Amino acid sequence: MPEIILKNVAKRFGKFVAVENLNLNIESNAFITLLGPSGCGKTTTLRMIAGLETPTEGRITIDGKVVFDADEGINLPPNKRDVGFLFQNYALWPHMTVYQNIAFGLENLKWDKNRIRTRVNELLKMLKIEQFEKRYPSELSGGQQQRVAIARTLAPGPKVLFMDEPLSNLDAKLRMEMRTELKRLHRDTDSTFVYVTHDQLEAMTLSTRVCIMETGVLQQYAPPLEMYNNPANLFVADFMGNPTMNFIDGHIKADGSIEFGGIKAKFAPTSGSQPGDMDVVVGIRPEYIHIDEEGAMQGTVYSTLPSGMETTVKLDVNGTTLTAVVFGDVDYDVDSQVSFSFHKAAVIFEKATGKNVAKGKLIV
Repeated sequence: MPEIILKNVAKRFGKFVAVENLNLNIESNAFITLLGPSGCGKTTTLRMIAGLETPTEGRITIDGKVVFDADEGINLPPNKRDVGFLFQNYALWPHMTVYQNIAFGLENLKWDKNRIRTRVNELLKMLKIEQFEKRYPSELSGGQQQRVAIARTLAPGPKVLFMDEPLSNLDAKLRMEMRTELKRLHRDTDSTFVYVTHDQLEAMTLSTRVCIMETGVLQQYAPPLEMYNNPANLFVADFMGNPTMNFIDGHIKADGSIEFGGIKAKFAPTSGSQPGDMDVVVGIRPEYIHIDEEGAMQGTVYSTLPSGMETTVKLDVNGTTLTAVVFGDVDYDVDSQVSFSFHKAAVIFEKATGKNVAKGKLIV
């Protein structure tokens, strides 16, 4: 399966910079998610790799073959790049049955009927939609239509499958089911998947690596758990995780003593060096705030959001609001006093730049 390399790729629309100097290496058989808020350049990046958008500058290589080079004037059309594209709205032909929709592209490629039948049957079975082959799209649910769209895209056997927010039209339960199916499909097809979404949960659960962008600039490119546990900057830390990371302004001294939100502690780095004397933002994941009777700190319960599997607790600590996640079917009375402690690591960001400068333990 192919490796995709983007070198100094940029896209401008007049004075507006959609993507700026993007360098990206998508490994063979990877499941890469382009993640970020609306307007960050993720869809433009996807379309440039697929050949649906022409970069302003840079070079794109797929499977060792240059498909775009601004300096050399190379720009292969999508049908010469051996890629498949799955659209947000499925784009199924309403007057064709499921079988006809999947077979349509193969007929255009002049495959013979027996070969088409074999390939369509293989995809119907893979995506568990054999019983729907004679139905029309209007007779299918959203999830079934999505499976048909995936089958049609996979039919010619593309080396790379591009997906632009393909689950956004589905309800929450169906999105979860389809995430499971997409992850399994990636394993079964051995294709390289490039996926666009603004949903960080999709990025976390599906990807081998996540490329997170802001205003056309790459912020971090890493495996999802690495990005979650060690974000490159405040933007990444804020975007990854739900509930979001707690951010508390503070000040650290060269000896590791730190004060934030009225809390005095000692910072012991586990990665990065001990920060010097500077203003910082302390980042603490909600699940790392542990509510228990033996905790060294106290706070007042501002609100609770129990969901059965876990409870999100808002704490007022010296006028600062902290979010904690407690696992299990527990709840707390509003305005009650609780003790808590910090578990695992906190991330220290330099306030002036927003960059991650160290990760370590807070000792109170």
